[in-house]
Amino acid sequence: MNFSGEGMRWSVRWKWLLERRRQHPPDEIHLAGERAEQRLAKISRAAGKANGWHVFESVRIPDREQGGMREIDLVIVGGNRMLVVEQKHWSGSFEINADEEFIQHRKNGTTHNHSTVNQRIQRKAKMLEAMHCERWGEGEEIEVKVILAFTNRNLAWPENVDALSSTVLDEAGFIAYLEDERSGQLNDNLLATVAGFGTWDEILLNGGRSQKGDLLDLGLGVEIERWLTGRTEALTGDISHKKAWRSLLSKAPSSIELHHGSHRLTAQLPYGLALKMHVVGEEQPREILWSTVDRLKVSKPPTSRGMLPGHET
Repeated sequence: MNFSGEGMRWSVRWKWLLERRRQHPPDEIHLAGERAEQRLAKISRAAGKANGWHVFESVRIPDREQGGMREIDLVIVGGNRMLVVEQKHWSGSFEINADEEFIQHRKNGTTHNHSTVNQRIQRKAKMLEAMHCERWGEGEEIEVKVILAFTNRNLAWPENVDALSSTVLDEAGFIAYLEDERSGQLNDNLLATVAGFGTWDEILLNGGRSQKGDLLDLGLGVEIERWLTGRTEALTGDISHKKAWRSLLSKAPSSIELHHGSHRLTAQLPYGLALKMHVVGEEQPREILWSTVDRLKVSKPPTSRGMLPGHET
């Protein structure tokens, strides 16, 4: 598939080449946290498989009271239980003040106030439980357990951590819980509720920096949008950029291969094309030029009321 567009002017071609050569290195602190989250999800699946635990990471739920979306690091379903997990991979030490604010003291001498970590995750758990009961009826009672998982071995805890309303575990304790606790007969309704939520969309930029948020528009035209109609699986896109100076001689210096489920499509990307994304933490959506993108992953669409993924009507 080909796009027509602004691709002949040399100024546009030079701009593309400069954008392509620009590197966007990752933020090391956030990268370490993301890797820790991915690792915990992976080992949780392995640890909980035999006991029937189903692991969902980066679950996004709507916040009807305050608006927008809220993310939960891990939601784990087993039997009639739902574990709502907030993971922190902090180093150094932290204290909890009278307002239940978590204040981290890093080894480099800096201090960071993480606000009311426990209260926020408790609120998200109540929101998720309420949405489940709304979908399946008030008689659908489930057991909800909120867990704060501190996964860095080099973290010192305060004594008053045991006074929190959530269960506080280190990584070994959390994994042991999944290995030792039998989940029981699975509540299919509960599994359907949690499986029906999506996660963040993610854009990987040149140099390794990741941008997460809501992908609003691929900017690839109506044919691509039509091809995506009815999508029920996650969408991935691998971008190829022509190398060095030869790229300046091409009308379309980049291409993208899109995948969702068994569906595949390849499109040419001309100069100046951009996607639109609302990045986490930013007030307004913005454009991201395709010349700066290496890969994308778009969350599966939320499923219909009471339907398992892949069985929507």
